Amino acid sequence: MKFPKPHTLKEIADLISCEFVGEETFTVLGMNEIHVVEAGDIVFVDHPKYYDKALQSAATTILINKKVDCPEGKTLLISDDPFSDFNRLTTHFKPFKASGVAISASAKIGENTIIQPNCFIGNNVTIGDNCVIHSNVSIYDDTVIGNNVIIHAGSILGASAFYYKNRPEGFDQLRSGGRVVIKDNVDIGALCTIDKGVTGDTTIGEGSKLDNQIQVGHDTVIGKKCLIASQTGIAGCCIIEDEVTIWGQVGTNSGITIGSKAIILGQTGVTKSVKGGKTYFSTPIQESREKLKELVALKQLPELLKSLKQK
Repeated sequence: MKFPKPHTLKEIADLISCEFVGEETFTVLGMNEIHVVEAGDIVFVDHPKYYDKALQSAATTILINKKVDCPEGKTLLISDDPFSDFNRLTTHFKPFKASGVAISASAKIGENTIIQPNCFIGNNVTIGDNCVIHSNVSIYDDTVIGNNVIIHAGSILGASAFYYKNRPEGFDQLRSGGRVVIKDNVDIGALCTIDKGVTGDTTIGEGSKLDNQIQVGHDTVIGKKCLIASQTGIAGCCIIEDEVTIWGQVGTNSGITIGSKAIILGQTGVTKSVKGGKTYFSTPIQESREKLKELVALKQLPELLKSLKQK
């Protein structure tokens, strides 16, 4: 997430009332999670296990809960609670704005696009040409939808990420300031939910087709011409490459990659990243041919045991 304008390190430190290490005029351009950081970004880290990863990332400002040696060319923001201070920055730069109308005045809607009754279109939403948005669809702030997109009834685009920190008093949510981006020629079935990114984009690639009742987690990127059947749950921060087929009731772990043109058969649990161009089945996930061989061998086990007893 980029800020509307560049800020100095001191300005950011003043916003969250914390110490800093580095030149006070050092330029800060935005804030992002570790997997999408770029030069000029703030990244937060609050566990020693991940200190090195954050300090060595592309981020040039590290919001951290310990004074450490600052890498050359970078700066530090020293915080007692980086998680909360990251939320404070999100709230400052991407505050929630209530809407009193069904279709926001700041929404941009293209030519020949049809919006059926009882839809909600939030602030700064962009919808392209020749789209059909069926009834009871909710499209949260800042969502971007391309041309020739169909979204069926009851779907929700832009809900918050399912991302929490466990504290003694309860779960503390990491606030979401990202977007949902839907490319051209995408179909989204009824009752689908696509969560926005925490700081980046959750993206559905051009020409992809989603069946009914599909969940897409925060910051996941789905490629071009993917086909995803109903009741599939895709966790956050996944990469689904181009022309992947996912059949019904598949679930994935977060952060996995499914390679281009892979086929995931129904009720598979995608517990790890898998290469493209192959068919997969089972939980934990295996190549389909290998799993079927195992099942055939298992079916022969009673007869094998019977023959051994006879001997």
